[in-house]
Amino acid sequence: MIVYVLFTALAGLGILLLFVYLKNPYFWKDVNYAITAIQIGMRLNKFSKQKPFHSILDCFLEKVAKHPDKEFILFEDRSYTYYQADKESNRVARALSTHAHLKEGDTVALFVGNEPQFVWIWLALFKLGCTASLLNYNIRSKSLLHCFSCCEAKVLVAGSELKGAVEEVLPTLKQLGVQVFLLSDDCDVEGIESLSDKIQEASDQPLSRQLRANINIKSAALYIYTSGTTGLPKAALINHERLWMATFLQSMVGIRSDDIIYLYLPLYHSSGFLMGLCGAIEKGITVILRRKFSASHFWNDCRKYNVTVIQYIGEIMRYLCNTPKRDNDRDHKVRLALGNGLRADTWAEFLQRFGDICICECYGATEGNVGFANYIGKVGAIGKENFLQKMGCSYALIRYDTEKEEPVKDSKGFCIRVPRGETGLLVAKIGRRTPFSGYAKNEHQTEKKKLRDVFEKGDLYFNSGDLLKIDNEGFFYFQDRIGDTFRWKGENVATTEVADHLLMVDCVAEANVYGVKVPGHEGRIGMAALKLKENMEFDGNATYQHVKNNLPSYARPRFIRIQDTLAVTGTFKQMKMKLAEEGFNPVIIRDPLFFLDENKGYRPMTEEIFNSIADGRIRL
Repeated sequence: MIVYVLFTALAGLGILLLFVYLKNPYFWKDVNYAITAIQIGMRLNKFSKQKPFHSILDCFLEKVAKHPDKEFILFEDRSYTYYQADKESNRVARALSTHAHLKEGDTVALFVGNEPQFVWIWLALFKLGCTASLLNYNIRSKSLLHCFSCCEAKVLVAGSELKGAVEEVLPTLKQLGVQVFLLSDDCDVEGIESLSDKIQEASDQPLSRQLRANINIKSAALYIYTSGTTGLPKAALINHERLWMATFLQSMVGIRSDDIIYLYLPLYHSSGFLMGLCGAIEKGITVILRRKFSASHFWNDCRKYNVTVIQYIGEIMRYLCNTPKRDNDRDHKVRLALGNGLRADTWAEFLQRFGDICICECYGATEGNVGFANYIGKVGAIGKENFLQKMGCSYALIRYDTEKEEPVKDSKGFCIRVPRGETGLLVAKIGRRTPFSGYAKNEHQTEKKKLRDVFEKGDLYFNSGDLLKIDNEGFFYFQDRIGDTFRWKGENVATTEVADHLLMVDCVAEANVYGVKVPGHEGRIGMAALKLKENMEFDGNATYQHVKNNLPSYARPRFIRIQDTLAVTGTFKQMKMKLAEEGFNPVIIRDPLFFLDENKGYRPMTEEIFNSIADGRIRL
């Protein structure tokens, strides 16, 4: 009888599990992800209540005590253990404390490239209870001064190779009373002090924890700047709570303490710094640090250092796929790739060529209050809905008018949720658990990211600026950025969709699609800047046949611009604004231009064609 009851119970349980699987084949992965999230939430809650506060610095010091001789950073021909990193950062902290007179709560701007000194300085600032402002080392002049002034820093620390950029803005920095340090043994420029010599002379003994006694989970930790694709960069304030949340992403996607991560993304950006460096510290793993991305060195580095985890962003994976094929393409130990911005076609090509690598595509913004992770590995998806996340974060996709550049409202004046399968603007409710800190000294841009009275009077939502759609299985797909989507002949055109099709043409290596204004016409018409594959010419006929067969007439790029290199930001986001402003005038643009003559294909753009379009003789 007991055997019969047990058999019946097991059979019933088996049928129930089968039903659950058939209903939702991702059920167990959803549960596992939720359990990990709960564990992380409990840890974060514990940290927030600890006295003194347990920061990422304390986590680093725990790793120093646990495995002092483990390699922390490998950079070029040098290797640094966790113990050595601690000692180096102690020296920096003492040098800055003595010569910059820093105290708890001060802000220091880092204008330093990807090198170990960046890490030592950041750790040193945290040991002093200071806030680090991470400046993009590619910015100059007006942008540099703008970013520096946003965070009201007292001190600027710059890499030796950036001396010229600092000298350009030095008169203004002097007027502001800013102390400027250069990572060199000496400096002959009045107003700039050398720092490397002072660091070498300083003691490497530990600093008192009292120097950061008043830091808590809501205290400012960092300023990280948006990439500035559509204007001057904005400084996003990152507090210690937000830093921890981004840091835990590595745990969420299954990175282990024995992994080795390859980090080439700029440390001034959230992907490289928070998801990469801080995540590595939390797991206690080894970081292979490189100054910048190199497609030709990428896999050789991975093999040389036994890399198991890589990060990517933007077009990086496409760059790797565009490298010449080799017999040893699958000869590596990389098991996991973490990042965002991976197109579905590149995703499939990457896996086919380089092997069975678990790709975890994530979605989120530095300053945003909502994010998703594709922990399933569904090709093309930027994330998946999880029942636990839906309980803790109120978000929605709402109908958006790309021509008026505003949400569509119903008769009561409230926003309209789009059904599954339709594209909508992602918004997330601003609240205690999902705050939006805004941008430093930029109230106007902060307010622009807020939507009020979205679904009821008095509510407040964060405007992500991203158009997404969600399918019936709960997977999110990126469609476009507001501003990237343009309207032509009463129809919305998604630039990413058009770019995806252009990349299918044999001669095209990279594509940047945008809308340009045409005299006497409403909206914007499609144009594409293309980079061609090596030793290939632009094939106008093949391009025309492809867009004709795959895109509606209103979405076909009417103008093509051929460039040797497509402009991108330091984090590989394509620059569109300048291209859109330059338009399609062959008198102004020296790059080869082509015009889509309906039913004839693409032909070289001439001044005569431009004038005919401008005065209405050629109808678009």
